Amino acid sequence: MDQIVELDWLANRLDDPLLVIVDCRFNLADPAEGKKKYFESHIPGAVYFDLEKDLSGPVGRHGGRHPLPDPKRFAELLGNAGINQTKTVVAYDDEKGSNAARFWWLLRYHGHQNVAVLNEGFSAWVKRGYPITAEVAKPKTVTFIPNLHHEWVVPMAGVKFRPDGEPLIDSRAPERYRGEVEPIDAKAGHIPGAENWFWEDNLRDGKWLPTEELKERFQPLKKKAQVTVYCGSGVTACANILAMTQAGLKNVRLYPGSWSDWISYPNNPIETGDTH
Repeated sequence: MDQIVELDWLANRLDDPLLVIVDCRFNLADPAEGKKKYFESHIPGAVYFDLEKDLSGPVGRHGGRHPLPDPKRFAELLGNAGINQTKTVVAYDDEKGSNAARFWWLLRYHGHQNVAVLNEGFSAWVKRGYPITAEVAKPKTVTFIPNLHHEWVVPMAGVKFRPDGEPLIDSRAPERYRGEVEPIDAKAGHIPGAENWFWEDNLRDGKWLPTEELKERFQPLKKKAQVTVYCGSGVTACANILAMTQAGLKNVRLYPGSWSDWISYPNNPIETGDTH
């Protein structure tokens, strides 16, 4: 299964009993907005997952703004949404795929690979004239048994003391990477040695680049033994990992706490400017 599926692909499968659709719309500036919009209208059959309540764990002193959720609780949420190993899952949002990619990565991390992100998102679905509804889905509860890929996660110490030559990818906008602006976190800049690969450069006109273009974009990383990806809080990094996976990379790991975790340790060094 491709990591990214098209609108018509989903539209032709709305009646598939083995398909689960997940609405991941969320606005950091207004955390209640996504669920409110879900209740107003969504793709028929879709269940809602909240970025901060469902796709993240409690925020602490360390761990960043969106720590990974507790596996047991996340597995319970998946089961309540009707998701187990028999289901194909498609996630969508209206944020260029960033929140849907977080769900995509989490589900795969928990051992379920048959999941994809909907290209273009909800507004494009509506614009295309595909059906929407306000009816809240009531899926039959199933049991989801997690099988975590622990090797896909890098802790802060693993980033700080990573082997020489192992790429560290900063997924944020260039001006945040350079430390010129910082709209969210307490400190500006980037982790020393990180390269800036802005996640939105994987898209054109609101659509993910074709697979061949993604392969070309990430060719320099293809032969690396390991690639570690971060962003501000571990969300848009997942969008970069989605694109890398679609491009065929199999050596990619996530630093979940990302920049917001890195700067929670006062002694961690910071770089600014175009250092790489």
